[in-house]
Amino acid sequence: MQPDTYSYNASLYLGPQGELPLSRAGFIILAIIMALFTGPAIILNATVIIVSLMHKQLRQPLNYALVNMAVADLGTAMTGGVLSVVNNAQGYFSLGRTGCVMEGFAVSLCGITSLCTVALIALERMFVVCKPLGQITFQKKHAAGGIALSWLWSLTWNLPPLFGWGRYELEGVRTSCAPDWHSRDPHNISYIVCYFAVCFAVPFAIILASYTKLLWTLHQVSKMRCVEGGAVAKAEMKVAFMVVLMVITFLISWLPYASLALLVVCSPDINIHPLLGTVPVYLAKSSTVYNPLIYIYLNKQFRKYAVPFLLCGRGSAVEDEESENVTTVEATNKQVSPA
Repeated sequence: MQPDTYSYNASLYLGPQGELPLSRAGFIILAIIMALFTGPAIILNATVIIVSLMHKQLRQPLNYALVNMAVADLGTAMTGGVLSVVNNAQGYFSLGRTGCVMEGFAVSLCGITSLCTVALIALERMFVVCKPLGQITFQKKHAAGGIALSWLWSLTWNLPPLFGWGRYELEGVRTSCAPDWHSRDPHNISYIVCYFAVCFAVPFAIILASYTKLLWTLHQVSKMRCVEGGAVAKAEMKVAFMVVLMVITFLISWLPYASLALLVVCSPDINIHPLLGTVPVYLAKSSTVYNPLIYIYLNKQFRKYAVPFLLCGRGSAVEDEESENVTTVEATNKQVSPA
C-alpha cells in the first residue's frame, strides 16, 4: 500500500479497531462484479454513440435525449466503473484526496445527468403523444435545450462540494467516492437533503407524472375503435410494458442509494456495515447497463443499426423500421389530432 495514499485517509479506510472493511477475497469479488457491469456498459453505450454518428436516420430530435443518456452513462462507466474495478482489485483507494474529489464529482455529474435525462425522455414522450400544449412539433432546439438543462442542472448541484457546501468522500468499502452522507456537519446535512430532493425526488416525480399521463392518454385512445387492427391497443400494451420496466429499473437502481443516504442523515447513530453501504452504490452504477438495453435496444430504429455493428456487420440491415416511440406517436395522433 502506498504511504501517501494510506496517510490520506487511514482513519476512514480502517475500522475503529484497525481492521480492513473487507477481506482480500471480498475486494476481488467486488472487482469482478463491477467489471461485469462496467464492460457491457462501455460497449453498449459507446455503440449507441457511434451508430448515431454513422447514420443520419438516427440523428432525430426524439433520439437526442437517448444519445445524451448514452454519453452520460458512458462517462459514469469510464470514471466510476473502471476506477472501482481497479481500486477493488488493489484493495484500497489509490488516487489520494484529490483523486477522490475528482472521481466523486465526475461520477455524480454524469450519474445525475443520466437520471435527469430519463426524466427528460419521460417528458418528451408525454408532450409528443399527449400534446398538452397543442400541435407543437418537437424540434432540434427543444431537444438541445433539454439536454443542456440536464447537464446544467447536474452541474449546479454537484459543484457546491468543491466550494465548501457538502463534500466528496470515500463510501462503502472505501474504494470509490461520492457525496458524503455520513458527516454530521450542518452544512453537509443541508446539502444532502437538498441534493436528494432536487436530484432524485424531482426527476422521479416527473417520470411518474409524465408516464401516468401518457398511459392514460393511450388507454383513452385505445377505447376508440377507429384504428384498424387495434394498432393503438397494441401500442398501449408496448408502452405500458416499457413504462413498467423503466420505473422498476429506476427504483432498483436509485431508490436504495437515495434511501440509504436519507437513513444515514436522519439516523446518524445507525451502524451500517461497509459492504451493506456498497450495495446501493453498485446498484446505482448498474443503471449504465440497464438504460441502453431498455431505452435504446428495445427501440427498433436503434436496434436495426446497433446489432449489426456489435456483430461486426454480420447482421443484415433491412428496410427502414420506425422506432417504437414514433410508431406510438403516429398511431395515437390519428385519434387525438383535431380533425
